Amino acid sequence: MAVKIRLARLGAKKKPFYRIVAADSGAPRDGRFLEILGYYDPMKEPAVVKLHEDKVRTWLSRGALMSESARALLKKEGLVGVDTSSN
Repeated sequence: MAVKIRLARLGAKKKPFYRIVAADSGAPRDGRFLEILGYYDPMKEPAVVKLHEDKVRTWLSRGALMSESARALLKKEGLVGVDTSSN
């Protein structure tokens, strides 16, 4: 199975907090993952995104795919170019 970079939801009800993780594509959303790549806290003003850039680049070089939400966050942080068409 392929590896995907995606968000895993944490936090309480109506107070979301997300980890950005590299996970097997068949694993549950909040289940098993291979490595934590950072986090995203949408409840702060402004929203906080903290990434381990070297880990993200390593997984992308290994051919990891990205979910749409993870792609948007990585694009906003400047780790992924606009012309990424592989998914």
